[in-house]
Amino acid sequence: MHQASEYVNIFVTLLAIVDPMGAIPIFISLTASDSDVSQRTTAWISALTVALVLVGSALFGEMLLRFFGISIASFRVAGGLLLLLIGINMLHARQNNYAGYRNGEKPPLDRENIAVVPLAVPLLSGPGAISSMTIFAHRDLSWQHTTVLIGIGLVVALLTGWMLRLAQPIGRLLGKTGVSIAVRLMGLLLSAAGVQFITEGLLQLFPKLG
Repeated sequence: MHQASEYVNIFVTLLAIVDPMGAIPIFISLTASDSDVSQRTTAWISALTVALVLVGSALFGEMLLRFFGISIASFRVAGGLLLLLIGINMLHARQNNYAGYRNGEKPPLDRENIAVVPLAVPLLSGPGAISSMTIFAHRDLSWQHTTVLIGIGLVVALLTGWMLRLAQPIGRLLGKTGVSIAVRLMGLLLSAAGVQFITEGLLQLFPKLG
């Protein structure tokens, strides 16, 4: 088991990666014509999907790495680069391939599916979240650590559902400027986490660097 401060750091990092605040404009755009009940259903289906992805990554992520013959050190460097790139995009107010949705564009998907794709995957729980949970799980293989990590993933998913459920009032309260500032702050945290992952991975691959 790690110290409480380390788990707080994991929680903050994971929340920044999932970034429900950054998904609010997209959620509003995709559900603008839906009823309140439909919006609530979409929000919680997305949250449930996020929970399944995060918990699955914590439990089975390393198993998949071993199956494909990928070392955790290499995966740590790759995951760190991914987080760094996502963070830089967020600092410039870009959100990967879904930035266009902020301008009101609709994805070519059935209405029933938007809660899962693109909202939950890959927007909220994409490669960054999957790789991060796998790396966090590898830090300590004890069942206590895994249990706490799963709990953190569930709390992040719950907060995500709650924020999406309140997307309309949060969007009105913060406005475009407030949401943009929040996204940039999350991007800064992600960039820092990415650099840390890269450093840890390189030290594992090349111990003489330390």
